[in-house]
Amino acid sequence: ILSNEEKRSNYDQYGDAGENQGYQKQQQQREYRFRHFHENFYFDESFFHFPFNSERRDSIDEKYLLHFSHYVNEVVPDSFKKPYLIKITSDWCFSCIHIEPVWKEVVQELEELGVGIGVVHAGYERRLAHHLGAHSTPSILGIINGKISFFHNAVVRENLRQFVESLLPGNLVEKVTNKNYIRFLSGWQQENKPHVLLFDQTPIVPLLYKLTAFAYKDYLTFGYVYVGLRGTEEMTRRYNINVYTPTLLIFKEHINKPADVIQARGMKKQIIDDFIAQNKYLLAARLTSQKLFHELCPVKRSHRQRKYCVVLLTAETAKLSKPFEAFLSFALANTQDTVRFVHVYSNRQQEFADTLLPAREAFQGKSAVSILERRNTAGRVVYKTLEDPWTGSESDKFILLGYLDQLRKDPALLSSEAVLPDLTDELAPVFLLRWFYSASDYISDCWDSIFHNNWREMMPLLSLIFSALFILFGTVIVQAFSDSNDERESNPPDKEEAQEKTGKTEPSFTKENSSKIPKKGFVEVTELTDVTYTSNLVRLRPGHMNVVLILSNSTKTSLLQKFALEVYTFTGSSCLHFSFLSLDKHREWLEYLLEFAQDAAPIPNQYDKHFMERDYTGYVLALNGHKKYFCLFKPQKTVEEEEAMGSCSDLDSSLHLGESRGKPSCGLGSRPIKGKLSKLSLWMERLLEGSLQRFYIPSWPELD
Repeated sequence: ILSNEEKRSNYDQYGDAGENQGYQKQQQQREYRFRHFHENFYFDESFFHFPFNSERRDSIDEKYLLHFSHYVNEVVPDSFKKPYLIKITSDWCFSCIHIEPVWKEVVQELEELGVGIGVVHAGYERRLAHHLGAHSTPSILGIINGKISFFHNAVVRENLRQFVESLLPGNLVEKVTNKNYIRFLSGWQQENKPHVLLFDQTPIVPLLYKLTAFAYKDYLTFGYVYVGLRGTEEMTRRYNINVYTPTLLIFKEHINKPADVIQARGMKKQIIDDFIAQNKYLLAARLTSQKLFHELCPVKRSHRQRKYCVVLLTAETAKLSKPFEAFLSFALANTQDTVRFVHVYSNRQQEFADTLLPAREAFQGKSAVSILERRNTAGRVVYKTLEDPWTGSESDKFILLGYLDQLRKDPALLSSEAVLPDLTDELAPVFLLRWFYSASDYISDCWDSIFHNNWREMMPLLSLIFSALFILFGTVIVQAFSDSNDERESNPPDKEEAQEKTGKTEPSFTKENSSKIPKKGFVEVTELTDVTYTSNLVRLRPGHMNVVLILSNSTKTSLLQKFALEVYTFTGSSCLHFSFLSLDKHREWLEYLLEFAQDAAPIPNQYDKHFMERDYTGYVLALNGHKKYFCLFKPQKTVEEEEAMGSCSDLDSSLHLGESRGKPSCGLGSRPIKGKLSKLSLWMERLLEGSLQRFYIPSWPELD
């Protein structure tokens, strides 16, 4: 097809070089007529003033269209050097058409300053649009250092410009005056970077200068001097600055005189980039990392592209040493394209220095100079070290100059070979500092996401937060409504009243615990007699239990009051029934049940003189009629009860612990009697948990 002019012409015009080219031509003409009719009749721009034709509209953004692979492989890595402004658009988007003139104007302005521009068509690049978090069109977002920030203001030129400027870090450019310019320019030794100063008449740092500072932040330090401000006359006079024209100065090792100067009205990005690229490094930069070593001393690619590095191995000093100043002056006088001068602190890069020094003892505490050429990226080099230590004398300079002249003619001068170890990164922040920076970035990202980003992206985080709050709130509510025994003892009710009417006991409650009242306002306690024995115990439904209080006629009122207060919070359960048993009437029945309790009191015999005086008042039995077992609650002695018991002379000290023996006339008041049930609520909680010991019996005895 390419060799035949006719076929080539047909292929270029109609996309076909075969016999059916006439058919293709007619078909295309028909399609053109229909498309032309379609456009002018329905969507002609002259009538509607909306460029709905996607081909015409996309011609503006055609060169900026992004695909997912292009974004991941090129835009994200490049965002560490310059910010990107990206627009999300789609077909049939009226708002997209509305912002088109402003977008076009801003793109032309910012692209000249060095801002990356991108356009994502949400209809064709849904994956990329979803990855960016854009769920509506039009959307405008910025990307810097791989992080995404959305634009939320009105789409006008000034707002978009401020948005791009807000993406940049705030510490890129330092304001310099007469008070701090000496300190600023003297930082080259610690930072190992040239320093750039821009003198201009605008009080605000130009955006172009900020973008340049961001692009070269790893290589240079930038400062700005507002010449209209009082306190800059000393600098302008010292460096002979024309205050009416923007001036850019680069300082390296010497702060008294700039290494390079550029002065022009309306500086363009290309001019500044070329100026900065020629002065990225110091005259004799210090090798502080392996990355810098690769850039300053690249690997030899061919015989015509040889690059030699002259390395000064010296000790670190607070002030510039004489050997380093002599080496620096030699580098300034012998600057060449094929030779790079660098220096290394031997105490910081000890393995590197030991590899280049043949006799470490001879150079102990002294400086040395080596000439090397890298052969591969694995660290293999050829080198030659000057035999004598470097003192900076004229003879040393003459010897080094002779080696460099000889090296141009005979590269075999570098006769020694070695494999250099990787340099340690001297300027890398410590672990805690890196962790702090990462944490601060993460917190700032979360803050921006909460208040600015799309809510769809924040739904998982919000769901997690609200779930945690719900669980925490639920736990607090449960604890607040749980009725603990300690709280009841520390805040007892003011009045304890019990009324026994037809077998019913109704306690009174204060306002504090009124919110805890169960279904009923009273505790229904029935007496366990031979009439109610069968229905309340023997034929009790499965899963139901009868809690029986043991009392006597003399302690009936006091114990029932306390019993009602202790079990009131458990009356909400329909499986619990409450009864009381008279010890005066049914002592034998109780004694028979206690025989099956392993830790019960020993069964009295006929020789026990306290047989009829044993006090079981305050005992509580939880009876399961269906499964034929019971749980036992025995009251504990209180301090007042022990004192009262100590005054009775007829006590038997050999009786079982926890049983109070003696006549009621021994002086026990109502308060010690009520204290017998002080732990009953805790016992009831364990009963509902099923953690109490169970005592099984073969069958329920008859209640005579």
